[in-house]
Amino acid sequence: MESWLKASGAVGLDGLELAELPVTGRGVRTLRSFKEGEKILTIPSGVLWTAEHAYADPLLGPALRSAQPPLSVEDTLATYILFVRSRESGYDGLRGHVAALPTSYSSSIFFAEDELKVCAGTSLYTITKQLEQGIKDDYKALVTQLFVQYPDLFPLDKFTIEDVGAIYYKWALCTVWSRAMDFVLPNGNSIRLLAPFADMLNHSSEVKQCHAYDPSSGNLSILAGKDYEAGDQAFIYYGAIPNSRLLRLYGFVVPDNPNDSYDLVLSTHHSAPLFEQKHKLWASAGLDSTCTISLTLNDPLPRDVLRYLRIQRSDESGLVVMTLQQINATDENISVSNEVEILQFLVESFSSLLDSFGTQLEKLEEQLAEGIYPAGGNAWAAAHVSLGEQQVLRLARKRAQELLAAVESRCANCEKASAQSMLCGRCKSIVYCGRPCQVAHYKEHKAICRSIASKKGS
Repeated sequence: MESWLKASGAVGLDGLELAELPVTGRGVRTLRSFKEGEKILTIPSGVLWTAEHAYADPLLGPALRSAQPPLSVEDTLATYILFVRSRESGYDGLRGHVAALPTSYSSSIFFAEDELKVCAGTSLYTITKQLEQGIKDDYKALVTQLFVQYPDLFPLDKFTIEDVGAIYYKWALCTVWSRAMDFVLPNGNSIRLLAPFADMLNHSSEVKQCHAYDPSSGNLSILAGKDYEAGDQAFIYYGAIPNSRLLRLYGFVVPDNPNDSYDLVLSTHHSAPLFEQKHKLWASAGLDSTCTISLTLNDPLPRDVLRYLRIQRSDESGLVVMTLQQINATDENISVSNEVEILQFLVESFSSLLDSFGTQLEKLEEQLAEGIYPAGGNAWAAAHVSLGEQQVLRLARKRAQELLAAVESRCANCEKASAQSMLCGRCKSIVYCGRPCQVAHYKEHKAICRSIASKKGS
């Protein structure tokens, strides 16, 4: 592969080598010292795997162009890789790169069921199950719309026999997921590419962003993400990625990952009462009727969660107030009762999500400490995903509880804190500083009070 790359115009290979390295396995080792920011490798445009190059291929291109509907970039690249892998002659350079790729991956779609169950309750578990079915469906579609149409290009024994072909397809997809780089071009379009040799660099959070694409030349360059001495492993930086995504796409986790997160999905059906008014308010706040909001270790309860729910849980009078106040309305409490309702909902929801995890956090920590899951194995990796998401959700629940306690100490009518307060006798969910405020607030609180009381009674 290196000889082909050099002959194609790659620069920097004399200062680097592929090597088996401690902890990470195969990676790239430096043969000389480099300073941070110094260009250490350039892979020319002509040898990159891109959708454009796939469509330009004289053999593969016409077949790809005939596919209806057109293939996604992901499927185009996967098909390109499988096509080159199946060739017995020609494509020598690209076949050399394919031969250097891992023969198997440790992404979550390759986990045995008992290994995946270790992270039951996580977003990774749900997404992996969806991917498993999605990959089967996508593979069947590829067979129908492409592979069987061109048997000379896609040999039956490697593409259309279900057990063999599906395994190859999963392997090719994981190759794209774990090795492709994405860049936004000056015109706003994006490009996804695989760069031979450059894709052998492993990830480290200790280096800075160090891969760059030159739109004018089409070349891919790698810069030194930190100072290196001869013999050091060279790294690239994938980004601030949680373990759930690292394991799904790249097949590894980072213990105690500071970027762990939980994607909270908030959704309202279009048939819900007052949906149109609420949809306008969400739009003015930069939100939508369905939002996915990342809860993180540093910000376990982002303000967008509260902004969304303040609109969702508002009655008609609350929506009028927010409409008059425009965008900033959802940054503040609409009313004490509205805030109590959404915070109680969040505490209950986070508790329910935590209860859905197959193994609770303390038990997982105990199992990891006792070596129940061999370090570096699939179950061990799944356990770390579960740990991270549970930690985030516990922090989110704690924050919601703290906010709820603060709101519940304020009078629902005058919103003043009072040392002497009285609970609503029926729902016992909001407080008043005295009887006059309770009477004054009754008309506004009546419907919510009945709803909360009925739920507590059921």
